[in-house]
Amino acid sequence: MAAAANVSMKTVSRVLNHEPNVSEETRRRVEEAVARLQYRPNPSARTLAGRRSYLVAMLYDNPSSNYLMEVELGVLDACQSQHYNMMLAPLVYDAKDIVAKVEVLVVQSRVDGVVLTPPITDDQALLRRLDELGVPYASVSPKEENRRIGVIVDERRAAAEIVGHLASLGHTRIAHIKGHPAHGASGWRLEGYREGLARAGLRYEPALVVDGEFSYDSGYVATNALLDLARPPTAIFAANDDMAAGAICAICERGLSVPRDVSVCGFDDTPIARHIYPALTTVRQPTREMGRLAALELLKAIRKPGSGGMVEVPYTLQLRRSTGPAPA
Repeated sequence: MAAAANVSMKTVSRVLNHEPNVSEETRRRVEEAVARLQYRPNPSARTLAGRRSYLVAMLYDNPSSNYLMEVELGVLDACQSQHYNMMLAPLVYDAKDIVAKVEVLVVQSRVDGVVLTPPITDDQALLRRLDELGVPYASVSPKEENRRIGVIVDERRAAAEIVGHLASLGHTRIAHIKGHPAHGASGWRLEGYREGLARAGLRYEPALVVDGEFSYDSGYVATNALLDLARPPTAIFAANDDMAAGAICAICERGLSVPRDVSVCGFDDTPIARHIYPALTTVRQPTREMGRLAALELLKAIRKPGSGGMVEVPYTLQLRRSTGPAPA
């Protein structure tokens, strides 16, 4: 490889590891040689040659498989582009031994760093232990006090905007299905819901806010509770797409129509939002891109301690057929 590019082995290593202080011409020659020879780094040899394992772990415990799959694909994209391997580490966020399990993982697997997903993102005991072990980590959607390396979206503002969309359609009884209380996103989206109501001049009614857990089943149960109210809502904002899908099922089972009788919207724009009928109005946060950016910031911190940062990505409203004018 070095001979093909007419450079030293050290220079090849620096280019493959995306290290700085390599001229563009030299980088180009090495990358062309890599493509021409179809070179693939040998993980074992790389590990023996240095102190890195070239392995990143993604830690997760989230009831939304759609969300997790998108984040996972993004992390994998970043790792593959930087010649790193990725491992998945499922956890139970409220287990008493979560910190001990992660410690065993990082010691035995010798991971170079970890990507944390909600709600593990905000486990204070775990964050302290990772700091003590000197293990770099990047967080997806952490709470404000934990924003060091990772990626965020302004979820409060996004939630306010989608509630504003429902209000603009003439809805005055807009309900909200909250997410799991351990997730920072649940609080932000509830705050955004209340802000959206206030902007529209609508009164906040506690009876129109029900608990959910970010799962399809919890959205189904919560919607049935809302429809049983003496004055049920004409619109429902669920804190994620899985719960919104459960809401649509519950509404249709009662012989009602979405959106003629009840409008429904969600949050995330995971694949289920486009695969259900009617297609779901939702907030698109680029979940796959968020996983990719979080992993890239982590890899920066691994290569150069003290580098990497918190990246804010934009959101967009995806207006589809699940929302319509309030019934007359």
